[in-house]
Amino acid sequence: MKLKELASHLRLSQTTVSRALNGYPEVNEETRRRVLEAARRHGYEPNASARRLATGRAGAIGIVMPTDRHMLLDPHYIEFQAGLGETLLGEEIDIVLTPSGPDQDEATYRRIAVDGRVDAVVLASPLIEDERIPLLTNLRLPFILHGRTEAPVDHAWLDIDNEGAFQHATKHLLDLGHRRIGLINGDLRYTFARDRENGFRAALAARGLVADERLLASGPMTDEIGYRITARFLAERPRPTALLVSSMMMSLGAFRAIRAAGLELGRDVSMIAHDDVFPFLNPDVMVPTMSTTRSSIRAAGKRVGELMLELLRGRAPGTIHELWPVELVIRGSTGPVPRA
Repeated sequence: MKLKELASHLRLSQTTVSRALNGYPEVNEETRRRVLEAARRHGYEPNASARRLATGRAGAIGIVMPTDRHMLLDPHYIEFQAGLGETLLGEEIDIVLTPSGPDQDEATYRRIAVDGRVDAVVLASPLIEDERIPLLTNLRLPFILHGRTEAPVDHAWLDIDNEGAFQHATKHLLDLGHRRIGLINGDLRYTFARDRENGFRAALAARGLVADERLLASGPMTDEIGYRITARFLAERPRPTALLVSSMMMSLGAFRAIRAAGLELGRDVSMIAHDDVFPFLNPDVMVPTMSTTRSSIRAAGKRVGELMLELLRGRAPGTIHELWPVELVIRGSTGPVPRA
């Protein structure tokens, strides 16, 4: 079925049908839904080249992939993209990955803005002061940030409440009697890690306590880094009785270090880890089960896709600000402070 036949069947103009199919805001939702249902029912497939010419859009969203990091092995990266793709698939919008080497971000984004292969980009892993925000604003390339930054220009973002999550988790450990608590964090150049440390320190300060700087460490969120940091913490005297860990991947290494030290998780050392809800790493089936601060990164990717569509339909970037609460789930890895 061609566009002309679909329009005739619906008794609508070809222009209205085309605009409904391509998400133009001036088409009301009832008409848009009616057109989309008829298109699916009759197997209408719009010609991609014709659609790009008609709308002036590329029909694709861009993501820059740093080649100096193993992003394709990073479960956070993959889960987020899966959620994003789940939303964009329904709109027949592609995801274009563009590689970028060290110190090449500015040149890469400038090239993306000029060549017109994408309608907008998604930014992830924002630095506390992220130069990509003013750059893309000046280039007039639409974007949504997964996370937050201190850039002084209006922009669209979605983030989880990292500070509140780690403040709540630390408070729970304090309520159990723990005072020697170690923080194993992500890279402090990134906003999420800074916010988690702020939440940790705020919870301690509310009880009149000061963080022991020897029990604060940060780095790439890998099993190996989790192991090394935990082994160092456990060598301190007195050693920590509880750990707050920034990712489930790091918590696996922390768990190994606890066992290597002859200690029992949940009895000798308590632990709470942040869980982005990976299908292959379920805290409910660990032994003991892992207490977590939980927020699905896949759900975040899906919502970023929805907000991106709103942005492309004309919503102002400065009105797209979503801060998601984070759930604290208590399981077997946390218990009362052990008796001396």
